[in-house]
This record gives sequence, C-alpha cells and structure tokens, in this order.
Amino acid sequence: MADVTMPRLSDSMEEGTILKWLVSSGDTVSRGDEIVEIETDKANMTYEADASGVLEIVASEGDTLPIGELIARIDGAGGSAEGQTAGRAGPVAGSGASASASSAEASGPAPPARSAPAAPAAAEAPAPSPSQRAAEVSGASGAAAPPPSQPAVSAEGDGRTKASPVARRLARELGVDLRSVQGTGPRGRIVKADVEGAPRGAAVAAPAAAAGPAPAPGPVVSGEGGTGKGEARTVELNRTQQTIARRMAEAKATVPDFIVTTEADMAQAVALRDQLKALATEDQPAPSYNDMVVKACAMALREYPRVNGAYRDGRWELYARVNVGVAVAAPESLIVPTVFDAEQKSLGEIGRETRALAQRVRAGQITPPELSGGTFTVSNLGMFGVTEFTAIINAGQAAILSVGALRDEPVVVNGNVVPGKRMALTLACDHRILYGADAAEFLARVRALLESPLALAL
Repeated sequence: MADVTMPRLSDSMEEGTILKWLVSSGDTVSRGDEIVEIETDKANMTYEADASGVLEIVASEGDTLPIGELIARIDGAGGSAEGQTAGRAGPVAGSGASASASSAEASGPAPPARSAPAAPAAAEAPAPSPSQRAAEVSGASGAAAPPPSQPAVSAEGDGRTKASPVARRLARELGVDLRSVQGTGPRGRIVKADVEGAPRGAAVAAPAAAAGPAPAPGPVVSGEGGTGKGEARTVELNRTQQTIARRMAEAKATVPDFIVTTEADMAQAVALRDQLKALATEDQPAPSYNDMVVKACAMALREYPRVNGAYRDGRWELYARVNVGVAVAAPESLIVPTVFDAEQKSLGEIGRETRALAQRVRAGQITPPELSGGTFTVSNLGMFGVTEFTAIINAGQAAILSVGALRDEPVVVNGNVVPGKRMALTLACDHRILYGADAAEFLARVRALLESPLALAL
C-alpha cells in the first residue's frame, strides 16, 4: 500500500487545494497516470500517480491540505479499496483538514457501492470539534438541509451557491451564473469542470425572472447601518491571491527596506529599438524597452553579486544563477515568471521568452517551475502611464526594480534646452544585505547600460 500525499509542486508551496479527482476511488491506475488536479499558490497542476494499483481516495474535492498530508492510497497488490475505505471512513471524515465546513462534512468522491452504508460511517466518526459544530449550526440556521438527492441546490451557510474558489473565478471570467449550474462535486459543490461545461452568459431560470429582478448574487451586509457605505459583498480569494496577500504583508512588516531612484536617458535606447523594429519579423519581434531593462539588470547582477542574493536566518545567500523575475498582470492577480540565466541570453532571446511567458500567464497555462527560482525582480507599470512607483520586495530576494513610463521631457544639454527621453528607475532594497552605496552603484550600472544600449548586445 503506497500513500499519496499532498505534493510540493513549487518551491514556495505550503498547502494545496484539491480541485478535481480525475479518477474514482476503486479505479486501477498505472504509474504516470494523471489522478488529481491541485491548485497551488501559483498555478493549477495535475499530479501523476507514482505507483500502480487500486486507488483509494481519502481527501475530498475542495479540501485544502498542507504539504505531506495524506490524500489517497494506492494498493499495489490490487486488493479491494472498498473494505479499506469503509474501515477508515470515520477518521477521514473527522480530520478537520478541509478549508470549509462543507469540505469537513464531505467524505470524498466515492462509487455508488460505498455510498449506501452512510449511517455506519457516521457512527464510527469521532465527535465533531467545537469549530465544526459551530460551522454546522451556522450552515443550518437559514433552512433545513436539502435531501441528498438534490445536491444542485446546496448552498453555503451565508446563502451563496456552494462552489470552489477556482469555479467562482472561472464563472466570472466566462459570464456563467453559478445558480444555473449543476454541481457534481461533493454534496453538490460546483467545481471547475461544471463551469466549463455550462453555457456562457447563462441566465437564471425563467421562474426566477417571472418573480421579478434577482438580487445581486450572495450579498453579505456588513458594518453599521449609518456608515453610508451601503451593502458590502464578501469576495473569496483564490489560492494565488491569498498567497500574494500573505507574502506582501510579511515582506512589508519584516523587511527593513530603503529606496533609491534615478532617471535614465533613453534616447539611444529608443534609437536602437527603432532600428531593431525595422529588422523585426513576425517570428522575431523587436525587444521591448522592458526587455532591455531585464538584460541590463542581469548584466549588472553578475557584477554586483550581493544584489543577486538574499538575507536569510542571519546569513547572506549569494546565488550562482542570475534568474530575473518579470511581473505580469494576470486576471485579478500578479504573477512573476522567471527568465533563467538571463545574463547569458541575447536581447532577442529575452524578448521572445518574456512574451511567451506573459502569454502563458494570461492563458492560465504557466507552470510552477516557470514561477520559481527568481533571484531578482523587475516590475514595470510604464505601459499604464505610471511615471514612478515603489514595488514590494519578494521574499528570498535582496531587491526589486520598479520601472516607470518612458516620457518626453525637456532636458539641458551643453546649456541648451532640447527634447529628451527619460525613464525613472526605483530600486527597493533589503537593508540587511544591501547598503546605500551598494544600491547606488548597482542602479548606476543599470542606468549606464540603458544609456549605452549597444553594450546589451555583447
């Protein structure tokens, strides 16, 4: 019997959410078969079986479990998974490892043959914890629970349709009304596959329309009546948003940062890019200004190794590889894919790679390996007209560079006022590993490379 535990699918992953089991309990799987879809802090990934045999599912769809927690077993001897599951039904149901009360009550996907002895399984389960009892009372306060034969009308304790965070996000993107979707997850929970199969822009059923306009989906009134804020709706965060919120708060609270800012004269960079655009083809587009910044940073990081490091547990870590993360705006989140060994790649290679990474991020196809291993980050808001800003340092890095818009400004050259091209560069640094002079020298080197961009082609 081989245990299947929550895998570590990225270097920063601490827990994962089971989105969908791709096989059923009792099925025979082979080593390498995809068995489960897991949502991590960075992407949705499928996990393959590392052994062959009969699968016994332990954790339910929607459960959020820490790394190393048991999610299934594979009986390599080909024994019956039914008897094993029946003997373990009680402990699994009472594990309390799920992210919601609905997950705590669910016993996971199971074939019809095992769903009949519900009463014995309940009798074997340990007494619920106080938090579970509170969740059950809260969920039942509005109305009696629907019979098991009607999972589609299942709702959360606050009246909202029961759905996984990924299903909610996908429904918003596709214009699908969750109230019109039949849930196939545990206890009628709507999962990602249900939304994908639903009609786009699905409206509420005709009887609801006849009764008058439907209220906004799932509003939760909060605050005092006299505040003037009106109704407030609670919005669930997906795993990526939760991770961003936690890490940014930790970084801001624990990293003693300081800021240095400079301006780069981009006139020669503009002229170089104009020449590259004239030579560009559909397969090989001209590098962007941000690609030039990434290349300049990579070259400077090799010269200033402490900037390519981090402070950790009272020591400095200096990384051998120069891996530059490039912040990409994704739907309702910020994702930072990595350009590995950026100082060894040509400007054209960096341009093609960053475009491909950004496309995969926006299509939801980016993988955890492409999001890990960054040693420095570039964040650019210039395309939105932002002239200058300060980004928050990513955990495990010494600094992050914020890039503003390329703008036309009058500048003084040899006592004469002439048109100029300027771009603000702001470096946020961890003062535990970088000092003022270190940051100033590094930023000056990045500026010099951008002002003499032919050096980027060397």
